[in-house]
Amino acid sequence: MALDALIPGGYRRYVALGDSFTEGVGDTDVRRPNGVRGWADRVAEVMAERTPEFTYANLAVRGRGIDRIVKEQVGRAIELEPDVVTIYGGSVDLMWPHVNIDDLLATYESAIGDLTETGAKVLVFTAYGARSTTVGRLLRGRFAVYNEAVREIAQRRGATLVDFWRMTEYDDAGYWDGHGFLGAPGHQLMAIKVLDTLGVRHHLPTPKPLVVEEPGPNGLAVPIREVRRLAARALPWAVRRMLRGPAGEGLSARYPRMTRLS
Repeated sequence: MALDALIPGGYRRYVALGDSFTEGVGDTDVRRPNGVRGWADRVAEVMAERTPEFTYANLAVRGRGIDRIVKEQVGRAIELEPDVVTIYGGSVDLMWPHVNIDDLLATYESAIGDLTETGAKVLVFTAYGARSTTVGRLLRGRFAVYNEAVREIAQRRGATLVDFWRMTEYDDAGYWDGHGFLGAPGHQLMAIKVLDTLGVRHHLPTPKPLVVEEPGPNGLAVPIREVRRLAARALPWAVRRMLRGPAGEGLSARYPRMTRLS
């Protein structure tokens, strides 16, 4: 039974951990910290409607790999004494040419264990399947190994799995922003997935994907668009790495303390 059903009024303290996916990159809102909204904010807003004393922290920062998520966010999350935690990491690490997946997952499992031992409800995510992109398909084998290990970690550590890999809706490019991040419809859909996994009642409307240009008659429009999409994301990232460090360097967590959403 979901904790939401056991506690009158629902969850009271939610902490979100991770990288750009949880920070909300791709769902632009200049009124909010770091100029983004994202699925975690949307989940928190529903919880706040159900529970007047609800508070929320979002410690996720774009560009963070698992090592930094663990070092910078997990201990802080435990100090905040949440009753529900979401954590997503690994995609940044898996994009590197060389990565020791076993070491990566050992670090991740230890952190997830630390979180579940607090008694909080902990949600972990598999990575997206990337079935519909040429570049994504090149890494599918690596992501499949990682995802199967995440499923096993969730089972061993008593965490709840949100299986992004199997969400075929996201094969529709209209849920993405064109730069490799979820767009606003994609974040809205993920909020629904998370709330449903938690058993939290809500009235969020299922979003329609944005209309994306269809391939041209010569069949070249899709690969050309993918190359442009990859370049738009990868080139600025590479320049930042060379000049001043990884993406997200210098950014702070959006909500570093438990905050009441207005």
